[in-house]
Amino acid sequence: MTSDGPLLEVRDLKVHFYTRDGVVRAVDGVDYSVNRAETLGIVGESGSGKTVSSLAMLRLVPPPARTMGGQVLFEGEDLLTHTPKRMAALRGRRIAMIFQNPATSLNPIYSIGAQLGEILIWHEKATHRQAAERVVELLGLVGISDPGARLRQFPHELSGGMKQRVGIARALMCNPALVLADEPTTALDVTIQAQILELLADLQARFRMSMVLVTHDMGVVARMATRITVMYARRVCETADARTIFAAPQHPYTRALLESMPRIDHSYAGGARKVLPTIAGRPPNLLNPPSGCRFHDRCPEAAAECRKLMPVETVIAPGHSVSCLRRGSGGIAA
Repeated sequence: MTSDGPLLEVRDLKVHFYTRDGVVRAVDGVDYSVNRAETLGIVGESGSGKTVSSLAMLRLVPPPARTMGGQVLFEGEDLLTHTPKRMAALRGRRIAMIFQNPATSLNPIYSIGAQLGEILIWHEKATHRQAAERVVELLGLVGISDPGARLRQFPHELSGGMKQRVGIARALMCNPALVLADEPTTALDVTIQAQILELLADLQARFRMSMVLVTHDMGVVARMATRITVMYARRVCETADARTIFAAPQHPYTRALLESMPRIDHSYAGGARKVLPTIAGRPPNLLNPPSGCRFHDRCPEAAAECRKLMPVETVIAPGHSVSCLRRGSGGIAA
């Protein structure tokens, strides 16, 4: 791969969960790419497959899940074909992850210094002293006061915001090319959320790293993302640059997500004033998914063909693709 090509390409990724009740297609033929030094935002309702697709990239989907097909091309190499040893060498070094819940992503029985330093000792063959110096440097970089003293502290001694800053420092220990950030602000209060988003933006620019930002919050991707991929019911609905998604969305689901966002110039108290719109219905049961487009039973534009044919992702403009029969996509019987 040349330096001009995408850093990451996900092609037709499929992940299934095998349960007592049947097979859940948790990710069902997902495609997207991440360019160098950009942030791709992946948005959608809870359960749309955002987090599972990210975990599948790192081969971290837990049983009873299995990656059933597709490719995850990182720097030209398919991660799904790597040996466990090769994947262990990549995780934390070339690709790192910031997890959703900072409280559970840190080991409670090891100090902060031991947990972060271990990454450098393992990947970079650093000495304990070199590792400690690097940990102090990065803890200071992510805004933790008195970083030297934090080396000896344990996770339970830190606030939620500080734990997430430690998680960000952990992801940056080896200066990775790609960071997967899974709902990095969900478990934090609003003030801390804003601080963490500002920190991530600053670090992304400083280190020129690529980022996949998984979130259900359209406001977060509006602030952070270069491009946006919208997922619904384990499939991609639409992908475009952030400006296009917000100014000229094409998929009915993307439009519905944007319409359900509160606007500062509206009042939503009811009566004669505007009521915040919601998306009617609920996501489908993926043990028994509907035929055709997965969104058809909630879509105000659904036609008869939408109930019969699964739309195929189609490029409708440079850098803009959509999976919607009403927007010119082809369809397959499903």
